[in-house]
Amino acid sequence: MNLKQLAAEKAVEYVKDGMRIGLGTGSTAYWAIRKIGERVREGLEIQAVATSKASEKLAQEHGIPLIPFAKLDGLDLTIDGADELDSELHLIKGGGGALLREKIVAFHSKEMIVIADESKLVDKLGSFPLPVEIIPFANEWTLASLDEISANPMLRTEEDHIFVTDNGNYIADCRFGSIDNPAELHRKLLAMPGVVDNGLFIGLAARAIIGRKDGTVTVLERK
Repeated sequence: MNLKQLAAEKAVEYVKDGMRIGLGTGSTAYWAIRKIGERVREGLEIQAVATSKASEKLAQEHGIPLIPFAKLDGLDLTIDGADELDSELHLIKGGGGALLREKIVAFHSKEMIVIADESKLVDKLGSFPLPVEIIPFANEWTLASLDEISANPMLRTEEDHIFVTDNGNYIADCRFGSIDNPAELHRKLLAMPGVVDNGLFIGLAARAIIGRKDGTVTVLERK
C-alpha cells in the first residue's frame, strides 16, 4: 500500500454516521475520497462538500452525497492533504491549485485532519514553493510586489498556458526559502492588493496522520 493511501484510510476512520464532511483536493485526498465512497456503499450516511471540481467529480463517481454549501452552516470534519507540514501543524497547501476553496472549507470545519506521507513532514516550511493565489487584473504589478519581499514568484503554467484556478485566478509559486515565521508571512501576503490568499494554513489543522515507510502511521495533534 502506498503511504498516502495508508494515511488516508486511517483518517477515514474518524468519519462517523451523520457527519458533514469536507473533501480535500490532490493526490492524497484522492485516497480518502475513495475510502469514504467505499464506506458510503457499505451504509455510512454523511453529507459532503468538495473543495474543487476534480474532487466533486471523484465524489460523484464514488457515490458520495454532495450537498450545496447554502444548505449547510458548517462542517464536522475536513480531510485534506498537505504539500508540507511542520511539528506545529502549520501547512503549505496549494500544489493542486485549490488552496482558496480548501482554506474556506477548513475554516468552517470543527476539525481538519491532514493526511500525508512522511516526506511531507519537515522541520521548517519553505522547501516546497508557497502557492499564492492572485487575481489576473494587473498581475504583473502583484508579481512585482511579491518580488519586493523576496518571494521569487513564478506564474504557474499548465500545458504552456497560464494555470487558472476554479475561481478564475492565477497562482504565483513563490520561493522564499526557509520560512522562519509562517504567521507573519501569511499576514504580510494578505495585506498585499491583488493577492486573494496563500497556501499557508495557520492554526487550522487539529490533527495530522503521517504514513510511514515501515507501514505504520503516526498521529500528531496540534498543541
